[in-house]
Amino acid sequence: MNIPQITNINTALSVYYNHVEIGNKEIRTLFGDRSSATIAQLKKAAKTEMGKQGIYSYSAFKVNTAIAFQVWGLDVNDLEKRKQKIAALNL
Repeated sequence: MNIPQITNINTALSVYYNHVEIGNKEIRTLFGDRSSATIAQLKKAAKTEMGKQGIYSYSAFKVNTAIAFQVWGLDVNDLEKRKQKIAALNL
């Protein structure tokens, strides 16, 4: 599966820390305007991993944020380090 690039680091961290579960709206915020098919594929991959780990969702239309980030290869620690570096460089 092809994972889109995040819109920006601050947005990704905001989505991660503000939502226990994410749905279409948050995924669009995270990756920008994507087709429904792409969003469905991203959610399906996250739901598959949630099933493997025995983690259930509060909503049929949302996925666990931490699992989704893990499956999509978004390393929160790396994003935080990058954010700090950007701030230190005044970029």
